[in-house]
Amino acid sequence: MQQSSIVDMKKLIAFILCFLSLHTFAQDLNCRVQILSPQIQNTNKKALDDLQITISEFLNNRKWADFELKSQERIDCNLVITLKNWDGGSNFQGEAQVLSSRPVFGSSYNTTLLNLNDKNFDFNYTEGQPLDYSEQSYQNNLSSMLAFYAYIIIGFDSDSFSKLGGATYYTKAQTIVNNAQNAPFPGWKAFENLKNRYWLVENINNKSFLPIRNILYSYHRLGLDIMSEDIIKGRKVIAETLPQLAELDKQKQSSMLNQVFFLAKADEIVDIFSKGNPMERTKIYNLMVDADPTNTSKYEELKKIK
Repeated sequence: MQQSSIVDMKKLIAFILCFLSLHTFAQDLNCRVQILSPQIQNTNKKALDDLQITISEFLNNRKWADFELKSQERIDCNLVITLKNWDGGSNFQGEAQVLSSRPVFGSSYNTTLLNLNDKNFDFNYTEGQPLDYSEQSYQNNLSSMLAFYAYIIIGFDSDSFSKLGGATYYTKAQTIVNNAQNAPFPGWKAFENLKNRYWLVENINNKSFLPIRNILYSYHRLGLDIMSEDIIKGRKVIAETLPQLAELDKQKQSSMLNQVFFLAKADEIVDIFSKGNPMERTKIYNLMVDADPTNTSKYEELKKIK
């Protein structure tokens, strides 16, 4: 009888370990969620703490990707929500900063993939409310926005490891936008402005912007990832990759995807090529100022004598 109990206990332990293992693999994102409310008086901290936990669990405890990730391979990202208005009940208005990064092979360095700001992060939420989400239909604005950015994050990460590898996730993000066309919240429609969720995924899925998606792969996988072994070769690959930006029409310089790329990469590009020779620095300076005039002051660093 005692031996039987020991056997049953071993089976139970094995089951628990198996469950925990599967649960670990079911997580794709390692997202740090933060909710700020500097403009709101008499903030109910408990309600906001509950909201922060609910959002974190929604993002981190779901299986978003089609591939398996070990715990240490989960995609690092940050979601910082700054509340501008809250009625003290269920109505929230704010904006969100979405950042994601990935490790560079053979180094302790993490490179930024995404750094974008959503000015219309508005939603309804009641304390203790579970977040319902369906790929087939619009359930509520908060879960739709969170799922949208989960797929965008995984898409960018996949594009950086495999050429055009994020296509599946961009399609899912597009479906979320399509389902939200009748939503009573801003950010989903083409006519609202040129820098919202609609235009982000439109640009990503638009063949005119394939050069940027190709750059995500060659820049990271063929450039940054080999720099720990051969920094000159890695820098050369990136230098040969960036001219693809010239394939985009001048009219597209103000597009959302262009700005998302440059916001994430301008400082890093300066850092990479500030260590190059004068001819190389000048070439990259001229290229980047032409492609990204908004960040000209940053690229000026490449003209300084080393």
